[in-house]
Amino acid sequence: MALATPLSATEPVFRARGLTKTYRMGEVEVPALRGVDLDLYRGEFVVLLGPSGSGKSTLLNILGGLDLPTAGEVWYEGHHLTGASERELTLFRREHVGFVFQFYNLIPSLTARENVAIVTELAGQPMTPEEALARVDLADRMDHFPAQLSGGQQQRVAIARAIAKRPAVLLCDEPTGALDSATGVRVLEALERVNAELGTTTVVITHNADIARMAHRVLYLGDGRIVREERNAQRMPAAELHW
Repeated sequence: MALATPLSATEPVFRARGLTKTYRMGEVEVPALRGVDLDLYRGEFVVLLGPSGSGKSTLLNILGGLDLPTAGEVWYEGHHLTGASERELTLFRREHVGFVFQFYNLIPSLTARENVAIVTELAGQPMTPEEALARVDLADRMDHFPAQLSGGQQQRVAIARAIAKRPAVLLCDEPTGALDSATGVRVLEALERVNAELGTTTVVITHNADIARMAHRVLYLGDGRIVREERNAQRMPAAELHW
């Protein structure tokens, strides 16, 4: 069964040109990105695929306003992120971007509902924690603590927390990296649903080539560059993925 493609958009949500990132370790300079050009569009589900050290996480962190490039520029809906102040970047992250990482970063002493409420209390027009958790099929686990949840359920709480502020963009760094196949599929189904129902531009970093089959576009990174781009004529639903 193929999934629908997103509505066409003429202007990219993100536009990046010439992104370069070099880290200095003592006297040694380590290049992480080497002149990346990238456009991301509203409602896309994009997978970044590549080996460790290829620049995937660095690229995601720059798009999300967590890091700045050494050279090059990034615009978000026409706003120049690479020229933004720290306060402006903080507001950008708070209002427009949801993050999901490999490790869930839940507060152990708070319930699932309370972990999500931390974000909803800061957002302008958030979902309720109950709605966000229902969107990831955890309506019956809202009052459980992280220790009472499986790894996959904890990751879905993390997704609920990320989407509760209704972000335009969801950036996910190895969201299934610590999970087995069956559990990982449940997490991917939650991301798939958010992308389809809310129109959230979703970017997923993974080492797992099977996950690329559910994307609209797949960007292959190598040695700090985008070396190849592919589009899936027919996307595979997350429920049909196996690895």
